[in-house]
Amino acid sequence: MNPNQTLISSLIRDVADFPKPGVVFKDITPLLADAAGYRAAIDELAASAPPGIDVVVGMEARGFIFAGPVALALGAGFVPVRKPGKLPGDVYTESFALEYGEAALSVHTDAVLPGARVLVIDDVLATGGTIGATARLIQKLGAELVQVSVLMELSFLGGRQHLANLGITDTAAVLTV
Repeated sequence: MNPNQTLISSLIRDVADFPKPGVVFKDITPLLADAAGYRAAIDELAASAPPGIDVVVGMEARGFIFAGPVALALGAGFVPVRKPGKLPGDVYTESFALEYGEAALSVHTDAVLPGARVLVIDDVLATGGTIGATARLIQKLGAELVQVSVLMELSFLGGRQHLANLGITDTAAVLTV
């Protein structure tokens, strides 16, 4: 691990039995509260980005925390992908399965120009459902999903393989656990 990754890792807290017994939740709030740690996370995510990114997409809610600053660092725009009912005007919506049920995400139909090079940023890659739904939204917009970058990949949940099955093969993680 490089010094940034060591700092980031030291600031992520394990919370046992949350949100249900047997689950160990990776809590990023101590990382966000530490200016040096938060900066390190943004720097690592931005450094992993390929050149020529037009737009950074982040998903509600924790993806926003990282995607906005990464977009600024790259000189790119930021597009939020939100829960249904949170965006005015015309939207595309995609449903997906969660470990504990179903969810959906929406994006404005004019949020990204066709052909734009898109980087998707999120805090965690778990099963890949959220990122997969976001990728389908980007496809509906006619844009090119260039890369997915996450702060932390929970490799034991198989999200990277799920994304590969969807044709998303350029995935970067600052930390893999």
